[in-house]
Amino acid sequence: MSNDSNQTDNGYTPPKVWTWNPDNGGEWASINRPTAGARQEQTLPVGKHPFQLYSLATPNGQKVTIMLEELLALGHKGADYDAHLIKIGDGDQFGSDFVEINPNSKIPALMDHSENLDNPQRIFESGAILLYLSEKFEDLLPKEHSKRTEAMSWLFWQMGSAPYIGGGFGHFYSYAPYPMEYPIDRFTMEAKRQLDVLDKHLADNEYMAGDEYSIADIAIWPWYGNLVLGHAYDAAEFLEADSYKNLIHWAKQIERREAVQRGRIVNRTWGEPHEQLSERHSRADIDQKFKDN
Repeated sequence: MSNDSNQTDNGYTPPKVWTWNPDNGGEWASINRPTAGARQEQTLPVGKHPFQLYSLATPNGQKVTIMLEELLALGHKGADYDAHLIKIGDGDQFGSDFVEINPNSKIPALMDHSENLDNPQRIFESGAILLYLSEKFEDLLPKEHSKRTEAMSWLFWQMGSAPYIGGGFGHFYSYAPYPMEYPIDRFTMEAKRQLDVLDKHLADNEYMAGDEYSIADIAIWPWYGNLVLGHAYDAAEFLEADSYKNLIHWAKQIERREAVQRGRIVNRTWGEPHEQLSERHSRADIDQKFKDN
């Protein structure tokens, strides 16, 4: 930067007042806007099960489908659900019904019809959904105070840290209009720091809260497990993921769980055909996918 102006090295000077340029923003420019609220009228479908999920199989979406599949595997029949596809690239999350569930217009969004059919409970934000479900079914959250506190700490760590992986590293590495050295370097450094945080913790712990699998693992795996196993951003080699031995061991251990394998394909519309299940309305929907494979 020169001494006599605030001109940056690439020729860009921030204006005194920022204004939105709808053509600037890369892959997501067509849907990103600086305003909230519904953009179109929409009626969301409602299935037969207690829980109605409106989502997509991004890492945040996978958290909830994995959680529901884990609860079903544990015998909680009341956790049965319909999973309806929300195409975020088409702007479905800005429809009026969806915004009524989540005013922040982000997936996943969940409705619990189990207690009041006329006034179902809305739950939005993936971490809040995991906590809601664990408390409702009294499972997948340690009951012993110290372990519960540890699980909650890692759950909130994930909620605060993952935006640096997705909106930071993932965006500039995979989705930005063109490669930019500074943001890629900045967010790669932070991504590797976070991977090191997890790797060091998992050197002495089987799961995030110690020896007990919990919502902390379910929250963290879709982001960090997928990343180091090469399922996100095609960046495992770039990040030298194999160097995080403890994290890799944990990620593979979680990936082998049947409920994780089932949950990660729900509301998925890309990848190998056997990994795609756009909507889920019964256990048989996933069973058929596994049978076909």
